[in-house]
Amino acid sequence: MEAKYAALRRAVEETAAVDAHAHNLVAAASSFPFLRCFSEADGDALAFAPHSLSFKRSLKDIAELYNCEASLDKVEEFRKAQGLPYISSKCFQAANISAILMDDGIEFDRMLELESHKDFVPTVGRVLRIEWLAETIINDDLFSGSSWTLDSFAETFLSKLKSYPSEFLLIAAYRSGLDIDPSVSKTDAEDGLRKELAGRRPFRITNKSLIDYLFTCSLEIAVMFHLPMQIHTGFGDKDLDLRKCNPLHLRSVLEDERFAKCQLVLLHASYPFSKEASYLASVYSQVMFSTDGYAFPETYYLGARRARDVVYRVLSAACEDGDLSIHEAIDAIEDIFRRNALDLYKLNVANGSIHQKTMITDSTISTSCVEQEVLFVRIVWNDASGQHRCRVVPAGRFYEIAKNKGVGLTFASMGMTSFCDGPADGTNLTGVGEIRLMPDMSTILRLPWSRREEMVMADMQIRPGEAWEYCPRYALRKVTKVLLDEFNVTMKAGFENEFYIRRKLVSEGRERWVPYDNSSYCSTSSFDSASSILQEVYSSLEEADIVVEQLHAEAGKGQFEVALKYVLCTLAADNLIYAREIIKSVARKHELIATFLPKPDLNDIGSGSHVHLSLWKNDQNVFMGSNEYNYYGMSNVGEQFLAGVYHHLPSILAFTAPHPNSYDRIQPNTWSGAYLCWGKENREAPLRTACPPGVPLDMVSNFEIKSFDGCANPHLGLAVIVAAGIDGLRRGLKLPEPIESNPADYASKLKRLPQDLLESVESLAADKTLHELIGDKLITAIIAVRKAEIDHYSKNPGAFGDLIHRY
Repeated sequence: MEAKYAALRRAVEETAAVDAHAHNLVAAASSFPFLRCFSEADGDALAFAPHSLSFKRSLKDIAELYNCEASLDKVEEFRKAQGLPYISSKCFQAANISAILMDDGIEFDRMLELESHKDFVPTVGRVLRIEWLAETIINDDLFSGSSWTLDSFAETFLSKLKSYPSEFLLIAAYRSGLDIDPSVSKTDAEDGLRKELAGRRPFRITNKSLIDYLFTCSLEIAVMFHLPMQIHTGFGDKDLDLRKCNPLHLRSVLEDERFAKCQLVLLHASYPFSKEASYLASVYSQVMFSTDGYAFPETYYLGARRARDVVYRVLSAACEDGDLSIHEAIDAIEDIFRRNALDLYKLNVANGSIHQKTMITDSTISTSCVEQEVLFVRIVWNDASGQHRCRVVPAGRFYEIAKNKGVGLTFASMGMTSFCDGPADGTNLTGVGEIRLMPDMSTILRLPWSRREEMVMADMQIRPGEAWEYCPRYALRKVTKVLLDEFNVTMKAGFENEFYIRRKLVSEGRERWVPYDNSSYCSTSSFDSASSILQEVYSSLEEADIVVEQLHAEAGKGQFEVALKYVLCTLAADNLIYAREIIKSVARKHELIATFLPKPDLNDIGSGSHVHLSLWKNDQNVFMGSNEYNYYGMSNVGEQFLAGVYHHLPSILAFTAPHPNSYDRIQPNTWSGAYLCWGKENREAPLRTACPPGVPLDMVSNFEIKSFDGCANPHLGLAVIVAAGIDGLRRGLKLPEPIESNPADYASKLKRLPQDLLESVESLAADKTLHELIGDKLITAIIAVRKAEIDHYSKNPGAFGDLIHRY
């Protein structure tokens, strides 16, 4: 039956869900116990949770997602090792949630702000809990109680409600039940208010007459502003009377003519009154999805996984019984997981998942999984020489086996160079020994240029759940965890991709790749000539949820730039690999070549992959200075981090400018940063602090590293930058004075950065701090690969010409 309904299963998995009701995550340091991920029990009762079937099933699912042993200790160990940003990204993308409506009225210890969830989900909206709002008012110090009446309280309450015209409303209705009296008298409500005020602060409203009155007022506002009203139904707080949580008690509200146009949402399937809720939905409304996720990202993942499984089982059975066609079932999937919520809440959410889109036109569904089955899945990694490589697995085998078990790969894979597909001498990596390429399903992407293929980023593991110490993605996660654990700081990164487009010219039987055009920097005609290509690049990047901030023609002949929005550095590195793949593949589709080689023409401008970096704590940019500390616009943390990067920059170049060709680009007077210095808005400095539009002129929000190019492995490049910053923070390093003009004017006073790859390799070999933070074995392999390339290209200078096909 599974094979028969493969298209249905694929639609269930690939439809990006709108999570219509959930709650905030908590910080890693929260006292809220992780065991609450599996149970709503509290106190001593929580200790019995591991004995439940729900716990055992959920733990197994989470362990499978993390590729670790199915034990609570191992899962918690993995969570701690990877850090909350990585765990959250993995869970939300595996859950395939494109939007969340978040009820932030429940407070947890160290609860994350609503805005911070946008790092993991494209769209986040707020659900306003009206009981929370009422209690906020009544507990305000200005609310003295004795001088307040129901009229004055209701006026304040309604005024506050009206100040949220774009919000969604929620009534908890736990304590008084759902037998709401929409005709409650004002006298009874007034008496209820007095009784509440006679209690002790902080007040927790429990009086039924007052709650019914506030609920009725809220319904009137909902009708006025055409807002849906979410209603908690079924089991909830411990102090509720479960007998009064049956949604059939809402009949008096549903039949009140005043609220005939009010759109009511029954939350949580009204358990244990699910049959009654199903009846109401069949009469009055539609079915929508929500996880009720809270505190831990795993709760969102588990909620989505369970929901998708249940929907598939029900709809496939309906198809098997002949009640529905597959087409109708797929249409129902779109309704349940997306369309009903988008229509009801009037959400402007891009249609499709983070990495895949499904287009709907009236009653005609055109899902790629129906029109075209995926044939191949590319499992992608980026090696020590910065080359993109992949193993391709037929889709059936991938989803049956490789998705969870991975594919084998030789140790030698991380010792290869740009000129030879064999391990370089001295890497200590040979053809003996094998790792597993484990797909990170949170990165799965349907290829926009080849709709019958997908690609997915891979982690390198020595065995399930155990990272290989040479894995670039692991190296970056490892140092970002140190940064978070020691300083409670994360780093965001945004890359500027410079590349050349070349077209093939055949003359007298000889093939040459020549510049696409000959226009100048930011030339309108140059952009015009490549507009159709760049439009396709932009659309493909958008489909991959990679945000483009700017595009323009660069100064070289046929050179262009695509600048990407800053995101968490682990995601930024993945995005850069996908962006390069998209740009090169779209060009190839047009019988062109796009190359990121730093200096494809020694007589023209070089191409960089400049990266803008910023530091964040609790959703606040902490690289930026403040009234308390402002060193040329930087905070103390910002200065020390940047000072670490400055101090280690010669060694960093072995990662960020990793090819002999890189040093043909890093020359004075070419905006590539040839001297060891830094400066505010100094584009000739290798380290530039930036004050973009919207930032006060005496502040800077990020710094740019110029000496980062398209031969760099982005995970390793960012990892070594983070490691250098950690050293700066640990030692409290200070920056020298900035250079405020062309560094070449101070050539006699400033130190040149390494003028060839050998100099940077020698600097790295002596850099004990980077060895400690990155790992001796990985550093040894990197140095060996670099030395092999130095030797090869010094003996074969003409070999540079072939590299446009590799980078």
